[in-house]
Amino acid sequence: MAGGTRVADIIGMRDDQVINKACSFAMKDHKPPAKPYILEKSRGSPDTYFFIFPGSWLVSDWFAQKPFGETKINRPDNPPKFPSLRSIGNDEVATVNDAFLRRFEEKILGASDFKEKVQKAETDKKQIVFTGHSLGGSMAILATLWFLDNCKFDKTSPPLCVTFGSPLTGNRIFSHALRREKWAPYFIHFVMRYDIVPRLLLAPIPSIEKEFESILRFFATKSVNKPEEAPDFYRTVMTNAASVASHAACNLMANPNLLLETVTNFTALSPYKPFGTYFFCTGNGKPVVLRNSDAVLQLLFYSSQLNSEAELHEIARTSLDQHFGYENELKKMQDVVDLKKLETLSYSAEATGSDSATINSALNDLGLSTRARLCLLAAVEFEKRKQRNMDSIDTKKIQKEITELESYRVICKTRLMSCYDAFRLHNSPHDFKANVNRLELASIWDEIIEMLKRYQLPDDFEGQKDWVELGKRFRRLVEPLDVANYYRHSKDEESGPYLGTPGKPRKPRPKRYIYTQRWLEHAQKLPAESSGESHFWAEVEELRTKTSSPDGFEQVKPRVLQLERNIQKWVNGEELGKDKDVLLCQESILVKWWKTLPDQHKKDSAFNNLIY
Repeated sequence: MAGGTRVADIIGMRDDQVINKACSFAMKDHKPPAKPYILEKSRGSPDTYFFIFPGSWLVSDWFAQKPFGETKINRPDNPPKFPSLRSIGNDEVATVNDAFLRRFEEKILGASDFKEKVQKAETDKKQIVFTGHSLGGSMAILATLWFLDNCKFDKTSPPLCVTFGSPLTGNRIFSHALRREKWAPYFIHFVMRYDIVPRLLLAPIPSIEKEFESILRFFATKSVNKPEEAPDFYRTVMTNAASVASHAACNLMANPNLLLETVTNFTALSPYKPFGTYFFCTGNGKPVVLRNSDAVLQLLFYSSQLNSEAELHEIARTSLDQHFGYENELKKMQDVVDLKKLETLSYSAEATGSDSATINSALNDLGLSTRARLCLLAAVEFEKRKQRNMDSIDTKKIQKEITELESYRVICKTRLMSCYDAFRLHNSPHDFKANVNRLELASIWDEIIEMLKRYQLPDDFEGQKDWVELGKRFRRLVEPLDVANYYRHSKDEESGPYLGTPGKPRKPRPKRYIYTQRWLEHAQKLPAESSGESHFWAEVEELRTKTSSPDGFEQVKPRVLQLERNIQKWVNGEELGKDKDVLLCQESILVKWWKTLPDQHKKDSAFNNLIY
């Protein structure tokens, strides 16, 4: 590769040889029974280790259950192997192709020395490149994700995942989570214009299963004669790709048409979505680069459309040949057309101006129509709209209301009361003003949560340090007041305990606290539900009720002991603020309740030493 913007410039590598070598290794004919992975130490790049994953031409390695073969990436009966692959607040776990996941878990993680070799390479400070062609690309993706989530690595030399003709592997949560963790730049995917494999999982398994067996046999033998099923296979895949792309485009454009919802009720759409950086190979040595996953989905469809029905047989054959054309394509690559400034794109195929003309020429090479260009622009606008939503949040008002409540906490301390005890009694004008602050903040944060539930904020929002910190301050300061208000008005008698009842899905606890607690736990890699310092008062209130009966204490003794341990930990760590003298004073609701517990328990409890 020479001249202009190089592939290495896009991905931050010193030279393009790493990509060329990854392609050469990935495209080797790994005939069965192939090893689960191959480790190559390149002579020209001694500091780079290539972990290469061979593909498979067995249908069972591609498809599991129907219609799309997806499953949650973290098995419910095991510790999560990919804890970051979820949306944090919504707690929505990413889904992945089940056959791919099983192959990775059983043949790579479970039956080889893969973990040891990868960890040694990182310890030896080698540049690690995970790579694969076809299904091997999906194995490389899962290997990279496992590494990022389970191994310590130098962020100045992160791992790189390079795939060639890889099928789509996971759903939209993949892209969401990788952008939040700032891992998306580590994933580089090369796709030939007509290669059918990166598109095939956009079709339901039953619609292509029979033809796909013939396609895989062709791939395995690399026969000169194309399977007669190729045209029907191509048509079926692209018809379903059209449905997925059209539905996604309507959502990007905020189309209010209720017909969209009706259609999805009757027609199952593929859950698979792209993520990372895509290089679309045009065939003329000038690949087009896209990082916007919504735009990539549109390009996967529109770049491989037929101009006429007469092209079907020829394009169908080309779609199979191009699956093995990556090495030759990389050899002739020159300038790279980076669509980072996609907003400069013109609707017309006759654009002028240096930047616009370059982009326009590249998109013409991909055969993009006016409609296709509109869909790409819609993807760009969708990202801008999410950024505008975040910018519209009144952070100054949040800070102002929080500052006033912090002043309220100081006032309560001068009254020799914790803010929880004072707000529970609610007999001072200061308490009334604090309630106004509480309601103002609740309104703002509820709007934020609603936008998060609909994925209308930037993907990295929940991972931004400023928002994690602001959410922590908000939760620790305001939730005790919410709990006090809940029990002051005896809402537990109608709606049950604030923290909910085991076995019942509904919990009165507002999502504005659940989400912000999850942000902190994720950022600090804490166990789920471990940072309950903002709502421990709800546990106190419930235990007060349960221990009021003669035999009540014995029934909840483990919970009492756990609460005591937690409070001691939170007091020592100052998670409960610096006013522990009023929190644990003799007139505190907490202390008054604790004194009602059996004498032997109080005598043996370390909590006794905390009370003033």
